[in-house]
Amino acid sequence: MTSSAVQITDLRFRWRADLPEVLHIPVLQVAQGERVFIQGASGSGKSTLLSLLAGVNSPGAGEVVILGQLLNWLNAAQRDRFRADHIGFVFQLFNLIPYLSVLENVTLPCRFSAQRRSRVGHAQQEALRLLRHLHLSDELIHRPVTELSVGQQQRVATARALIGAPELLIADEPTSALDTDTREAFIRLLFQECESAGSTLLFVSHDRQLQRLFERQIVLDDINLAEVA
Repeated sequence: MTSSAVQITDLRFRWRADLPEVLHIPVLQVAQGERVFIQGASGSGKSTLLSLLAGVNSPGAGEVVILGQLLNWLNAAQRDRFRADHIGFVFQLFNLIPYLSVLENVTLPCRFSAQRRSRVGHAQQEALRLLRHLHLSDELIHRPVTELSVGQQQRVATARALIGAPELLIADEPTSALDTDTREAFIRLLFQECESAGSTLLFVSHDRQLQRLFERQIVLDDINLAEVA
Protein backbone atom coordinates (compact mmCIF):
# COMPACT_ATOMS: atom_id res chain seq x y z
CA MET A 1 0.00 0.00 0.00
CA THR A 2 1.28 3.48 -0.92
CA SER A 3 1.89 5.58 2.18
CA SER A 4 0.28 8.99 2.57
CA ALA A 5 2.00 12.33 2.20
CA VAL A 6 -1.12 14.15 3.42
CA GLN A 7 -3.93 12.86 5.58
CA ILE A 8 -6.71 15.14 6.88
CA THR A 9 -9.57 14.13 9.13
CA ASP A 10 -12.46 16.48 10.02
CA LEU A 11 -10.38 19.62 9.57
CA ARG A 12 -12.07 22.86 10.68
CA PHE A 13 -10.57 26.33 10.68
CA ARG A 14 -11.66 29.86 11.52
CA TRP A 15 -9.45 32.92 11.93
CA ARG A 16 -11.01 33.91 15.26
CA ALA A 17 -13.52 32.34 17.60
CA ASP A 18 -16.06 35.06 16.84
CA LEU A 19 -15.73 34.70 13.04
CA PRO A 20 -17.45 32.16 10.75
CA GLU A 21 -15.72 28.92 9.85
CA VAL A 22 -13.75 29.35 6.63
CA LEU A 23 -12.66 25.77 6.00
CA HIS A 24 -14.18 22.35 6.67
CA ILE A 25 -12.64 19.26 5.10
CA PRO A 26 -14.04 15.96 6.42
CA VAL A 27 -11.47 13.71 4.71
CA LEU A 28 -8.55 14.24 2.36
CA GLN A 29 -5.70 11.88 1.57
CA VAL A 30 -2.82 12.36 -0.87
CA ALA A 31 -0.41 9.51 -1.56
CA GLN A 32 3.33 10.03 -1.65
CA GLY A 33 4.48 10.97 -5.12
CA GLU A 34 1.09 12.20 -6.32
CA ARG A 35 0.73 15.39 -8.33
CA VAL A 36 -2.49 17.12 -7.31
CA PHE A 37 -4.17 20.19 -8.80
CA ILE A 38 -6.25 22.21 -6.32
CA GLN A 39 -8.82 24.66 -7.62
CA GLY A 40 -11.64 26.75 -6.26
CA ALA A 41 -13.21 30.18 -6.44
CA SER A 42 -11.60 33.18 -4.78
CA GLY A 43 -12.25 32.98 -1.05
CA SER A 44 -12.90 29.22 -1.07
CA GLY A 45 -9.96 28.57 1.26
CA LYS A 46 -7.21 27.36 -1.09
CA SER A 47 -4.38 29.40 0.44
CA THR A 48 -5.72 28.75 3.93
CA LEU A 49 -5.59 25.01 3.28
CA LEU A 50 -1.98 25.26 2.09
CA SER A 51 -0.98 27.20 5.21
CA LEU A 52 -2.48 24.46 7.38
CA LEU A 53 -0.72 21.71 5.43
CA ALA A 54 2.59 23.55 5.83
CA GLY A 55 2.07 24.13 9.55
CA VAL A 56 1.99 27.91 9.18
CA ASN A 57 -1.42 27.85 10.91
CA SER A 58 -3.05 25.25 13.15
CA PRO A 59 -6.56 23.83 12.75
CA GLY A 60 -9.25 24.63 15.27
CA ALA A 61 -10.38 21.00 15.11
CA GLY A 62 -9.48 17.80 13.35
CA GLU A 63 -6.14 16.26 12.43
CA VAL A 64 -3.50 17.19 9.87
CA VAL A 65 -0.89 14.47 9.28
CA ILE A 66 1.98 15.30 6.94
CA LEU A 67 4.50 12.59 6.01
CA GLY A 68 3.38 10.60 9.04
CA GLN A 69 3.73 13.53 11.47
CA LEU A 70 0.62 14.79 13.27
CA LEU A 71 1.11 18.55 13.10
CA ASN A 72 -1.40 19.11 15.92
CA TRP A 73 1.19 17.75 18.37
CA LEU A 74 3.83 20.30 17.39
CA ASN A 75 4.23 23.81 18.73
CA ALA A 76 4.99 26.73 16.38
CA ALA A 77 8.78 26.34 16.57
CA GLN A 78 8.55 22.59 15.95
CA ARG A 79 6.26 23.15 12.95
CA ASP A 80 8.77 25.66 11.57
CA ARG A 81 11.54 23.08 11.89
CA PHE A 82 9.41 20.35 10.30
CA ARG A 83 8.56 22.65 7.39
CA ALA A 84 12.19 23.65 6.88
CA ASP A 85 13.27 19.99 6.74
CA HIS A 86 10.46 18.44 4.72
CA ILE A 87 8.35 20.99 2.82
CA GLY A 88 9.17 23.27 -0.09
CA PHE A 89 6.73 26.15 -0.41
CA VAL A 90 6.24 28.47 -3.39
CA PHE A 91 4.38 31.40 -1.85
CA GLN A 92 1.87 33.34 -3.91
CA LEU A 93 3.77 36.58 -3.13
CA PHE A 94 7.15 34.78 -3.52
CA ASN A 95 8.57 35.98 -0.11
CA LEU A 96 12.05 36.42 -1.56
CA ILE A 97 14.62 38.29 0.54
CA PRO A 98 15.14 41.59 -1.32
CA TYR A 99 18.70 42.30 -0.14
CA LEU A 100 19.97 38.83 -1.14
CA SER A 101 21.08 37.78 -4.60
CA VAL A 102 19.27 35.22 -6.72
CA LEU A 103 21.77 32.52 -5.72
CA GLU A 104 21.58 33.41 -2.01
CA ASN A 105 17.78 33.26 -2.07
CA VAL A 106 17.76 29.83 -3.69
CA THR A 107 20.28 28.32 -1.26
CA LEU A 108 18.59 29.79 1.81
CA PRO A 109 16.70 26.58 2.78
CA CYS A 110 20.02 24.74 3.03
CA ARG A 111 21.18 27.24 5.64
CA PHE A 112 18.15 26.51 7.81
CA SER A 113 17.90 22.74 7.34
CA ALA A 114 20.75 20.27 7.79
CA GLN A 115 18.57 17.57 6.22
CA ARG A 116 18.05 19.48 3.00
CA ARG A 117 21.70 20.53 2.96
CA SER A 118 22.83 16.92 3.30
CA ARG A 119 20.63 15.84 0.37
CA VAL A 120 22.15 18.52 -1.88
CA GLY A 121 25.88 18.02 -1.42
CA HIS A 122 27.00 21.33 -2.91
CA ALA A 123 24.20 23.89 -2.46
CA GLN A 124 25.44 26.46 -4.97
CA GLN A 125 25.93 23.90 -7.72
CA GLU A 126 22.44 22.51 -7.12
CA ALA A 127 20.99 26.02 -7.13
CA LEU A 128 22.64 26.71 -10.48
CA ARG A 129 21.29 23.45 -11.90
CA LEU A 130 17.75 24.27 -10.77
CA LEU A 131 17.89 27.83 -12.08
CA ARG A 132 19.16 26.64 -15.47
CA HIS A 133 16.49 23.94 -15.58
CA LEU A 134 13.89 26.64 -14.96
CA HIS A 135 15.42 28.69 -17.78
CA LEU A 136 16.92 31.51 -15.74
CA SER A 137 20.12 32.92 -17.23
CA ASP A 138 23.46 32.52 -15.43
CA GLU A 139 24.10 36.24 -15.80
CA LEU A 140 21.30 36.94 -13.31
CA ILE A 141 22.42 34.73 -10.43
CA HIS A 142 24.45 37.35 -8.55
CA ARG A 143 21.93 40.15 -8.98
CA PRO A 144 19.55 41.22 -6.20
CA VAL A 145 16.15 39.66 -6.80
CA THR A 146 14.65 43.16 -6.90
CA GLU A 147 16.28 43.64 -10.31
CA LEU A 148 14.39 40.69 -11.81
CA SER A 149 11.05 40.70 -13.57
CA VAL A 150 8.06 39.25 -11.74
CA GLY A 151 8.22 36.10 -13.88
CA GLN A 152 11.91 35.66 -13.13
CA GLN A 153 11.28 36.12 -9.40
CA GLN A 154 8.65 33.39 -9.59
CA ARG A 155 11.23 31.00 -11.05
CA VAL A 156 13.68 31.89 -8.27
CA ALA A 157 10.98 31.18 -5.67
CA THR A 158 10.34 27.80 -7.30
CA ALA A 159 14.03 26.89 -7.34
CA ARG A 160 14.26 27.81 -3.66
CA ALA A 161 11.32 25.53 -2.85
CA LEU A 162 12.86 22.64 -4.80
CA ILE A 163 16.39 22.75 -3.42
CA GLY A 164 17.24 19.92 -1.07
CA ALA A 165 14.56 17.58 -2.48
CA PRO A 166 11.78 18.21 0.07
CA GLU A 167 9.33 15.32 0.32
CA LEU A 168 6.35 17.66 -0.12
CA LEU A 169 6.21 20.62 -2.51
CA ILE A 170 3.38 23.10 -2.04
CA ALA A 171 2.91 25.66 -4.82
CA ASP A 172 0.44 28.54 -4.48
CA GLU A 173 -0.23 30.03 -7.95
CA PRO A 174 3.36 29.37 -9.10
CA THR A 175 2.63 30.26 -12.75
CA SER A 176 0.58 33.44 -12.22
CA ALA A 177 3.37 35.69 -13.53
CA LEU A 178 4.19 33.52 -16.55
CA ASP A 179 2.67 33.99 -19.98
CA THR A 180 0.34 31.38 -21.39
CA ASP A 181 2.91 29.95 -23.81
CA THR A 182 5.42 29.11 -21.07
CA ARG A 183 3.13 27.87 -18.28
CA GLU A 184 2.76 24.31 -19.53
CA ALA A 185 6.48 23.95 -20.20
CA PHE A 186 7.23 25.30 -16.74
CA ILE A 187 4.90 22.78 -15.10
CA ARG A 188 6.47 19.90 -17.01
CA LEU A 189 9.88 20.99 -15.71
CA LEU A 190 8.37 21.06 -12.21
CA PHE A 191 7.05 17.52 -12.72
CA GLN A 192 10.52 16.34 -13.76
CA GLU A 193 12.12 17.75 -10.62
CA CYS A 194 9.42 16.25 -8.37
CA GLU A 195 9.69 12.85 -10.04
CA SER A 196 13.47 12.87 -9.73
CA ALA A 197 13.27 13.74 -6.02
CA GLY A 198 10.24 11.55 -5.28
CA SER A 199 8.36 14.62 -4.07
CA THR A 200 4.60 14.97 -3.71
CA LEU A 201 3.23 18.09 -5.43
CA LEU A 202 0.22 20.13 -4.34
CA PHE A 203 -0.41 22.81 -6.95
CA VAL A 204 -2.97 25.60 -6.55
CA SER A 205 -4.04 27.62 -9.57
CA HIS A 206 -7.06 29.50 -10.87
CA ASP A 207 -6.07 28.51 -14.42
CA ARG A 208 -8.26 25.51 -15.23
CA GLN A 209 -6.45 24.93 -18.51
CA LEU A 210 -3.57 23.52 -16.48
CA GLN A 211 -5.56 20.86 -14.63
CA ARG A 212 -5.43 18.43 -17.56
CA LEU A 213 -1.69 18.05 -16.90
CA PHE A 214 -2.34 16.58 -13.44
CA GLU A 215 -3.29 13.04 -12.50
CA ARG A 216 -5.74 14.23 -9.85
CA GLN A 217 -7.83 17.33 -9.18
CA ILE A 218 -9.35 18.55 -5.92
CA VAL A 219 -12.07 21.21 -5.81
CA LEU A 220 -12.84 23.46 -2.86
CA ASP A 221 -16.51 24.26 -3.40
CA ASP A 222 -18.76 26.97 -2.01
CA ILE A 223 -19.08 25.25 1.39
CA ASN A 224 -15.39 24.45 1.56
CA LEU A 225 -15.66 20.68 1.21
CA ALA A 226 -12.74 19.06 -0.58
CA GLU A 227 -13.96 16.90 -3.42
CA VAL A 228 -12.09 14.82 -5.94
CA ALA A 229 -12.98 16.12 -9.39
